[in-house]
Amino acid sequence: MNRKYFLSSLISTGIGIPALSYLARATAIFKAPVPPMIPPYLKPGDTIGITCPAGYITMEDIQPAVRILQSWGFNIRTGTTVGKRDFTFGGTDAERLQDLQAMLDATDIQAIMCGRGGYGCARIIDALDFTKFTEHPKWVIGFSDITVLHSHINRHYGIATLHSKMCNSFPDDLNAADKEVQDTILSIQQALTGTAMQYSAAADAKNRTGTASGILIGGNLSMLQSISGTDSEIDTIGKILFLEDAGEYLYSLDRMLGNLHRSHKLDNLAGLIIGGFNRIKPDDPGEEFGRTVYDMVLEKVKGLPYPVCFNFPVGHQRNNYALKCGVMHRLSVQPDGVELKEMR
Repeated sequence: MNRKYFLSSLISTGIGIPALSYLARATAIFKAPVPPMIPPYLKPGDTIGITCPAGYITMEDIQPAVRILQSWGFNIRTGTTVGKRDFTFGGTDAERLQDLQAMLDATDIQAIMCGRGGYGCARIIDALDFTKFTEHPKWVIGFSDITVLHSHINRHYGIATLHSKMCNSFPDDLNAADKEVQDTILSIQQALTGTAMQYSAAADAKNRTGTASGILIGGNLSMLQSISGTDSEIDTIGKILFLEDAGEYLYSLDRMLGNLHRSHKLDNLAGLIIGGFNRIKPDDPGEEFGRTVYDMVLEKVKGLPYPVCFNFPVGHQRNNYALKCGVMHRLSVQPDGVELKEMR
């Protein structure tokens, strides 16, 4: 039956808009998934561009990252926004837009690493032209505010991106860093050069067991909530969603999770991964919220069938491992632990 005629007939028989909304979501679930587009993996001699689409970073502060990336055999191209500053931003909106656009368009750059997070991508995202990027895909690397880029690229183009630490998180001397820092930095190299990624996490009494397969998406909860209803809105149907955040009040986290819940972003997930929720701001005396992150999450997904895990090693923390967004993964949450494995 013609879908347009079918929906029109439902309206004429008195079926209301809420029912149609449900039908639209249900229809989307059964659409054949679009195979993810994975940019070419990097090899020695390839070039990584460094740009600042959000917060500012100095030329001095990117040097540890430059040295380590060069030690892996990559060439580095420093963008015009590195060292620039417009208050909290890495240059004006126009400067950040121009620098990122140039790197998206450049056919001789194989990956783009953002200098740091902060805030700013949402101010330029609608002006970016991804035409040349889709013709010559490359890895876009970062987290926190860079979640805007991950979500926008995944939603519109299905091209894989890399959620990972950025230049401001590289140690001065990788060999002298502790093993956790070494492993997280080396996970970037492994992801960019084509290793099938696999991570584990300790069992948690609050975990909800089960297995799931789906495209991995997600990132910073604050940013995902802020782009809800925009052209960069995240598409969660059939996906494994990971969330992290830092520096928020408990009631703010509940409000943002509530947005995902009320907008039905949690309804049809394959699985849910909760990463680090760190540096939570203390409640005002007498205004205690009285709920933990565990409480909030489990309340929002009550009655939904998919596996849920807590304290996964991703977020604003030392153990922030590289995750390939837009790539198929298998999540296994068992009583003895959690495994997230890239599928090939």
